[in-house]
Amino acid sequence: MQVDFPIVQVIDTQGNLVSPEYKDRITEDLAKSFLQHLIRIRVFDRKAISLQRQGRIGTYAPYEGQEASQVGSALALKDDDWFFPTYRDHGAAMTFGHSLRNILLFWNGRNEGCVPPDGKKIFPPGIPIATQLPHAAGAAYAEKLKGTKNAAIAYFGDGATSEGDFHEGLNFASVVKAPVVFFNQNNQYAISVPIHKQMNSKTIAQKAIAYDMPGVRIDGNDVFAVYFETLKALERGRNGEGPTLIEALTWRYGAHTTADDPTKYRNQAESNDRRNEIDPILRLERWMKNEGMYDEKWVKEVEVKAVEEIEAAVSEMEQYPTANPADIFDYVFETPTWTIEQQKQDYLKLIGGGK
Repeated sequence: MQVDFPIVQVIDTQGNLVSPEYKDRITEDLAKSFLQHLIRIRVFDRKAISLQRQGRIGTYAPYEGQEASQVGSALALKDDDWFFPTYRDHGAAMTFGHSLRNILLFWNGRNEGCVPPDGKKIFPPGIPIATQLPHAAGAAYAEKLKGTKNAAIAYFGDGATSEGDFHEGLNFASVVKAPVVFFNQNNQYAISVPIHKQMNSKTIAQKAIAYDMPGVRIDGNDVFAVYFETLKALERGRNGEGPTLIEALTWRYGAHTTADDPTKYRNQAESNDRRNEIDPILRLERWMKNEGMYDEKWVKEVEVKAVEEIEAAVSEMEQYPTANPADIFDYVFETPTWTIEQQKQDYLKLIGGGK
């Protein structure tokens, strides 16, 4: 069955405007805001990989190449909206206002890393695949019941669409017309499995048909397309029209995680070649140059500021008080069982050098 879901694009890979209806909505301030966030989260991603290689944080999930999908969607949110990320959406979380220190603490194995800033409704990153989707539908439905105009966004990859929670989340949201956007970043691989081996559907967007909700397919490396389509979907939800499924076509340059070797399952030379064509930062810079808005000095200042901000966050993370290993035993039950108490004593003795 062939289902036609054209890819929505505002600017092409050379930075040319291909959707004239958006011309008056794209201001220099908006473009600069996008570029600033894109640069900021890329600098963070590269720094985090470096920290992992040095043993200063644990296994890390990079997102370089997917920045437009994360920045464009996060900037479409309002402050009181709900945010449900996966383990790869810390770029979007940064854009939405999460603490850089806490994001780094998360990757350093600290529970404190799951705590958002006061007033921010940011769910802990979903590690099991797709489990955050029913949560997002429920949070959005709760806002509807309370009579607010707040919405929710749930991020997930292409592999998540083969999980039961994906279907349960979309079905529930559709039934109750919850104001939620299901935002799929289709980076072509579910860990090491290419999308054509994972599903027979021609698109992910077409999966929306089963739940009678709009399915939209967008160029996920075009930050303008991501922003305007996410904004439209969120407004649809706020107006009582229910959920939307967005499929953002993108590409992750590197590994699934720093514990992974992508050369085992895909041609990394192809991935490197794609940078010159589809890179989200390069594309936006081309558009700004075409429009006479590109300021190289300003870009350098943005890069320097991003490095300074991230280095300060790293310093905060590394100066954070040492975790108490007894916590993993003390908070399982209100009153620990004798078995857990014994495990605690054995473990503390072990890490204490046998004393």
